[in-house]
Amino acid sequence: MKEMRRHSKKRYAVVALLLFVGGLYFIHFLLPGQAKSNELIPHELTWQAERLINKDIWVEQGDYLPLNVSYQLLAGTPSTQQRYLSVGLSSIKRKKGSYLVPTLQSLFSQSSPEECSSMVVVVLLADFDVNWRVDTVREIKTAFGSQLEQGQLVVIHVSQDWYPPLQGLKRNYNDAPERVTFRSKQNLDYSFLIHYSAGLGQYYLQLEDDVSSAKNFLTTIKRHIAELEAKKTTWAMLEFSALGYIGKLHKSADLPLLARFLFLFYQEMPCDWLMSHFRMVMTQKEAILFKPSLFQHMGTFSSFQGTYNRLKDKDFEEGLYTNPSADVYSDMAVYQKHFPKLAWEAGEEFFWGRSPEKGNHLTVVFTDPAVVTGIYIETGSGSKDLLESAQVEIGHNVVAAGEDKTCQEFQSVGPVENGRFEMHDIDKKHSNASSCLRIKVTAAQKDWVIIRKIRITTKP
Repeated sequence: MKEMRRHSKKRYAVVALLLFVGGLYFIHFLLPGQAKSNELIPHELTWQAERLINKDIWVEQGDYLPLNVSYQLLAGTPSTQQRYLSVGLSSIKRKKGSYLVPTLQSLFSQSSPEECSSMVVVVLLADFDVNWRVDTVREIKTAFGSQLEQGQLVVIHVSQDWYPPLQGLKRNYNDAPERVTFRSKQNLDYSFLIHYSAGLGQYYLQLEDDVSSAKNFLTTIKRHIAELEAKKTTWAMLEFSALGYIGKLHKSADLPLLARFLFLFYQEMPCDWLMSHFRMVMTQKEAILFKPSLFQHMGTFSSFQGTYNRLKDKDFEEGLYTNPSADVYSDMAVYQKHFPKLAWEAGEEFFWGRSPEKGNHLTVVFTDPAVVTGIYIETGSGSKDLLESAQVEIGHNVVAAGEDKTCQEFQSVGPVENGRFEMHDIDKKHSNASSCLRIKVTAAQKDWVIIRKIRITTKP
């Protein structure tokens, strides 16, 4: 009997020892990631973010088309008041380079204090690497403390648990499986981002995390929207960049539907294609693209596998483009399709004329007279095809000149020097409204001439 008790005690001791060793193995090998995550995630990374819901949107009025997702608030103080514009961008960990902070710096630095108070930027940190998220939030808090406090910047995250399958998806267009996974997850990222942003602004602007912004882009967007409303133009999406899904503007009332559209078809095609289909479903057949572009792609390496990406928008201008509506005429011989008006319009296109003679001109005739306050003219390509000798003039009283138009009288503003002309405060000497701007050649030259850019500022 004593012998049986002795063996029983040994068996219990062995079992207890095995349980103890197993527990140590579980703690040290199976839970290190979890233990590390709990140790690294500060308290603010566990807050639950509540969406600002617009009850005027029928999808939000009841439990119609539910989109089941929960958000973590990583940084910022979400406003309880709707602003004019919400700006959404999603960011993931890149193999090469990081452009998120420069992108945010450009958005805020290119905006006036009044513009900043009229918008909220929502950043979705969509990578599942918690260490990267913690480091990125720390960097954002250091650089944008004021914007976070004032509700101008909000940083959120969606747990992987809320994502549908990302593996074994349909290989449409014969894309590689890893490519399908990347673009499908991107669609879901934007779906969740747009869903969260639906009630934050009257309008929603979609950007990427590697763009630079034009000066006062919000004011320019406001002006274009007002012009469309005055014409009673119906629209579902306005485009302020020709690239992908950069600079795409939507009405907030359409966002709940757009979020669900991207979610439903997340594995079918890239996000910019889906957005174009959504635009057409919303009865806008043709794209409405504004120039100059207000946003430029600045990333060198793609977020997909870190591949080199040199994509640029040729119609982007960083400075505020303020040229008024006008017709442009010239009696210089035009080379190919480099027409005179290209120097006046936004973008990288230019006027290219054959060897000019003395007395040749390029004349801009404004649609409406305006007081000119500043003029900037740039000619040539490097040191070639410069305009060597010319006078810049402003004119009054539009008259016909054959099939063209010009002004009856002109006043000299100054000479072109070294192929350039720049002058400010012109209205101090020429305070009356002008109807024309003329570049008049004062000496013949053998070289051809390129007029790259004519930019003016005006006041009412």
